[in-house]
Amino acid sequence: MNVGYGTDNGLITCWEVGRINRIKSPELAARAMNGELPVLPWKGGVEKKLKKEKYGSLYYLAQWQGLRNEDLDIDTSEERRITCIKTGMTVIYTGDASKYVEP
Repeated sequence: MNVGYGTDNGLITCWEVGRINRIKSPELAARAMNGELPVLPWKGGVEKKLKKEKYGSLYYLAQWQGLRNEDLDIDTSEERRITCIKTGMTVIYTGDASKYVEP
């Protein structure tokens, strides 16, 4: 995953944006804190449950962690599954962009 950022590949920047958005949008932060996966600029948020599994970006995961006021905790070599409390949809966050980029 290299999008022209430093050695963190932009994850710290995404996390910081989440922390800023926590202040700007307390309602959005509260939804994330409650376990929702709201739609954000990166792939990984959900509006409704889909019939097939969904993949999301580690950039989304970083921004979501910042929004929740969590420490940045991402192992780029592993995928992480999170189920949205609102929709029941499970999203698999991965560094493999081919899994979430539409052809």
